[in-house]
Amino acid sequence: MLTSLSIRDFVLIERLDLEFESELSVLTGETGAGKSILLDALGLATGGRAERGFIRTGSSTATVSAVFEPAGDHPSRAALRGNGLDGDGPLIFRRSIGTDGRTRAFINDQPISIGLMREAGGLLLEVHGQHDDRGLLDANGHRGLLDAFGGLDEQAGAAAQAWRELRACEDAQATESELQSKTLAEHEYLQHMVDELGALSPRSDEENELASSRALMMASEKIAADLNDAADALTGHGGIEARLNLALRRLGRAQAYAQGKLDDAVGALERAAVEASEARIAAEKALRALAFDPRALERNETRLFALRATAKKYGGSCDALPAKLAEAQARLKAIEGAQTRARELAQAATVARAKFEAACAILSNARRVAAERLDERVAEELGPLKLDRAQFKTAVDALNGEAAGPHGRDRVEFAISTNPGAPFGPLSKIASGGELARFILALKVALAAQGSASTLIFDEVDRGVGGAVADAVGERLARLANGVQVLVVTHSPQVAARGRHHLRVAKAMVGGSMATFVETLDKANRREEVARMLAGAKVSDEARAAADKLLAVAPEAPPKRRRAT
Repeated sequence: MLTSLSIRDFVLIERLDLEFESELSVLTGETGAGKSILLDALGLATGGRAERGFIRTGSSTATVSAVFEPAGDHPSRAALRGNGLDGDGPLIFRRSIGTDGRTRAFINDQPISIGLMREAGGLLLEVHGQHDDRGLLDANGHRGLLDAFGGLDEQAGAAAQAWRELRACEDAQATESELQSKTLAEHEYLQHMVDELGALSPRSDEENELASSRALMMASEKIAADLNDAADALTGHGGIEARLNLALRRLGRAQAYAQGKLDDAVGALERAAVEASEARIAAEKALRALAFDPRALERNETRLFALRATAKKYGGSCDALPAKLAEAQARLKAIEGAQTRARELAQAATVARAKFEAACAILSNARRVAAERLDERVAEELGPLKLDRAQFKTAVDALNGEAAGPHGRDRVEFAISTNPGAPFGPLSKIASGGELARFILALKVALAAQGSASTLIFDEVDRGVGGAVADAVGERLARLANGVQVLVVTHSPQVAARGRHHLRVAKAMVGGSMATFVETLDKANRREEVARMLAGAKVSDEARAAADKLLAVAPEAPPKRRRAT
């Protein structure tokens, strides 16, 4: 609830400090006394419009502070905590405006944006009057009010949860689809790479092996000529091997008579003959191995050049090709797995959408039932408020697929028809000023404060009515104040008499300047004020007696006085 209001240098007010009580408080006073100034000040403190004209003449800055003490679980506290502010204890809203038109906003002495002040202020304070364009006149809030009235938290929560699940599935599907589109070209590239490298079947260190083999084959002709010459030197006519064998035979014949003198020579010749024979055999083997084969050289070069061209194509060395093949195969497998995941996500999205549609259907049906109950409840209030020819309707219309969301698939709007046969339309466009205020009051009473701010202000809700209708307005305001704090600006004695607390606004000249007084009236002064409202400028005994009858319906409030100069 609103507990206090401090105003400095605002319009005609130099200094004003007010305290407020719970239940129903009424503000009365002569026309032009300054009641609208108080509402403008409250609006400024809760994020409303700011004008340089609000600054009192001769001052450089106007400042307004409002203190609220909402319940511990009030949404305003969560809104502040969500923006990094302390949401505990009293909430002190302060706003100032300078002559340059710039404003500064604070909550609990922490600088904030005007948007956050307006958001939190809207959760704490609602002002209803013929020029108000928020609260019940804002169709964006009608769906939430209907859900609160019908107690549809469970159904609305189920629809919101189903929507979140659907969005999660659709987001994942969209992300996967984007990834698939990006990897389509990559898939084709990888498949070609795997096919090409797979057909090539590169091996580690294969390039070195082929290069060495190629160099050897290209040199084989020259090596073969040298080997042939070496073979001739070993085995040809007069070759080493024949000469060694001849020498060995000659010494062998002489060895028998040399009495051991030739044994060493024979042994050495034998060893030389064996070595020469082994050299010949090795040379012949090498000659056969190095026989030049042009087709083998061509195959070698084709393979070597293919490896090098492929390595250049994919960047890197020939030795890295086996690793590139393995990497491409793994990436290709992952992409093909993602295609399977895309199908799974599409199926999950289909299931989630069906769940969301089912939850929406349940919620829509429940809203239509609640709308009928609300229409009946409002209709009961219209007659006593002199709106018996009017009709109220809660329109629940289906939204198209694009507009569906966590709130379901319904558009909810309160509509009225002021005369039989007249078309229904929005509250703000159909009703006149006085009718509009009473429609809002009927709605507020019917909704039993569901979705309301903790403080409601009604600005001249009794405009254009009197007698029994004004009394009905007062009775409904008092009933509404059983659940929330209600302040009403009124010129009706019937409404004023229903207040639990009565504040009178007046202006007077003090020290050559205009001073505004705001006073909480005791029993005697309250009687006099209601009598004034009944009689006009001159209060008669008859007016006082009539005031006594009206005041019998409301309890006495303790006196308080606040003065602004």
